Amino acid sequence: MAEIPSITLNNGVDMPQVGLGVFQVPSEQTRAAVTSALEAGYRSIDTAAVYGNEAEVGEAIAESGVPRDELFVTTKLWNSNQGYDETARAFERSLTKLGMDYVDLYLIHWPVPELDRYRETWSAFEKLHADGAIRAIGVSNFKPHHLDRLAENSDVVPAVNQIELHPYLQQVESRQYHAEHGIVTEAWAPIGQGSGILEDATIAKLAEKHGRTAAQIVLRWHVQLGNVVIPKSVTPSRIRENLDLFGFSLDDDDMATLAGLNRDERIGPDPDAMNIR
Repeated sequence: MAEIPSITLNNGVDMPQVGLGVFQVPSEQTRAAVTSALEAGYRSIDTAAVYGNEAEVGEAIAESGVPRDELFVTTKLWNSNQGYDETARAFERSLTKLGMDYVDLYLIHWPVPELDRYRETWSAFEKLHADGAIRAIGVSNFKPHHLDRLAENSDVVPAVNQIELHPYLQQVESRQYHAEHGIVTEAWAPIGQGSGILEDATIAKLAEKHGRTAAQIVLRWHVQLGNVVIPKSVTPSRIRENLDLFGFSLDDDDMATLAGLNRDERIGPDPDAMNIR
């Protein structure tokens, strides 16, 4: 497989453009999935406190023999742990479960407007970053107006915003905002997570044209847009397939065709309505 390209974040840290996501991967399957991914050449793994599998991610990494400094590990702070002091305690729990001294990227999982603590939470993130426990800090599921509010009392711009993004929800406004402010767009559910995208007739035609799978077409679209992607799988053959994106490219007509699939349809909750639980 071709080498995975990296994207340089706004603080100079390099992040692989393709990683493995372990959302909804049961803890008993996580170690095998991460092991398969590392063997296939992945060097970025995305987990979260609420996924309940940080320990298994850490175990697989420790057993892999891959040097820690060659890896990019992301985890996230859950909603109920927002707040300055709570964030520091939650982060230490995540580090302990991962069995690591630092993480490469730490994200506020949701803005949770009803709680209205993401600004003080961000202050705690800034402190943890300054102390060297996190190489880069960012957010997840933030809309432009949440990012604007975050900027009111902080000079540190999030390095990444991880948002739901796929052909049926293309998030044009957010992607434009990120580009203007030096924030990397990272897509969760990049291939639609059971939404029917992989059965879409238009994508099927492009897959036939290029001799690729529908998933590879969609992931290649993300890569050419400049998004970071973290497709989830526990199947070794599909884990390898999802990384095999660099031996072909989509032309301008292909990209325009995929742009025309946007429906503004969400799979997950609207960030303005997500509650604390």
